[in-house]
Amino acid sequence: MYTIRLKKGKEKAVRQLHPWVFSGAIDQVKGAPENGDIVMVTDNNNDFLAYGFFNDKSRVAVRLLEWNFETEINEDWWRKKITKAVKNRATLYNADTNTYRLIFSEADFIPGLIVDRYADFLSVQILTSGIERIKTIIIDELQKLLNPKGIFDRSDASARAHEGMDASSGVILSGIEPPQFVCVKENGIFYHVNIADGQKSGFYCDQRDNRRVVADHSGGKKILDCFSYSGGFSLNAFRAGAIEVVSVDSSALALDTLKRNIEINSFNNIPHRLIQSDVNKQLRVFRENNEKFDLIILDPPKYAPSRSALTKASRAYKDLNRLAMLLLNEGGLLATFSCSGAVDISMFKQILAWAALDAGKEVQFIEQYAQPSDHPVRSSFPEGEYLKGLLCRVT
Repeated sequence: MYTIRLKKGKEKAVRQLHPWVFSGAIDQVKGAPENGDIVMVTDNNNDFLAYGFFNDKSRVAVRLLEWNFETEINEDWWRKKITKAVKNRATLYNADTNTYRLIFSEADFIPGLIVDRYADFLSVQILTSGIERIKTIIIDELQKLLNPKGIFDRSDASARAHEGMDASSGVILSGIEPPQFVCVKENGIFYHVNIADGQKSGFYCDQRDNRRVVADHSGGKKILDCFSYSGGFSLNAFRAGAIEVVSVDSSALALDTLKRNIEINSFNNIPHRLIQSDVNKQLRVFRENNEKFDLIILDPPKYAPSRSALTKASRAYKDLNRLAMLLLNEGGLLATFSCSGAVDISMFKQILAWAALDAGKEVQFIEQYAQPSDHPVRSSFPEGEYLKGLLCRVT
């Protein structure tokens, strides 16, 4: 087996079970491992630390898998990891919900593998060269465990480029292709999911719990749902008794899907507007027209993909939230989110405090939100805690 020796003093994180070894921590590569090969990682004294995937194209040069020297990483090892992750989510499947995340990469000790369930179909993202090597094992085990009608490859994320890999998409499991829209159910609400062409793997199941909780504040209110995508927050607001819902997204496909979702849930009788526009631009239009709302939901894309982007991202988050605060009625509510892992909850609160000052508003944080149980946070990998949100009362 090829060996990666770390620089002196760089072994601490590995001993603490953190799953990443950065290229700058490597002192010597013994042999010529290919990308995706399993290597042994040692400290500077050549004492064993862990086994992991190697990739010289990535800033994360080794993604660690196993810290027990005597354990062999073989086909049985992989099947057990996949089975455990799937069984840990078994209770999420019920009469009201048949869509959720089955495998969440490092959080489930399988770095670079994401699997989402959409009723009888699975969407798979393979984001590391090591996982690409065992693709057939993964698909076979998922088929044995769940017997899906189809498995679709959505490995088109930019993460593959960081690993020196081309994007990949299409049907993996032989059989029927997913229909244009798969109908799923989350918390009793129906959604059409476009697995082939939708954003990410087709749906944002990480907001499942938050959509339900935010909706508790929607009854009798005029709602603005920004970055609405296929309408998760909008549809929950409809069901909770909102008197009007305005949904804004830049994607025509997303809004077309939202329109379908309104119809299949029989929410057509509730006043609603679907606006295709850049959210920041549209917020300024609402401001110019002096239009106000009782509850505004902000669920933007990732503004800070890395720590190097924090300054720019902080300004973007501040301006977005400032604009929203100016559109709220007195005592209105702002449910605001960040999916940037580099922005922790303390920083997010500070950004909102700056936004409130610029808007001339006072803000109370009355609820705090996080990612659901199918997106667990591994204790040795805090980077997996990416989604955070706050419900603010703005006066």
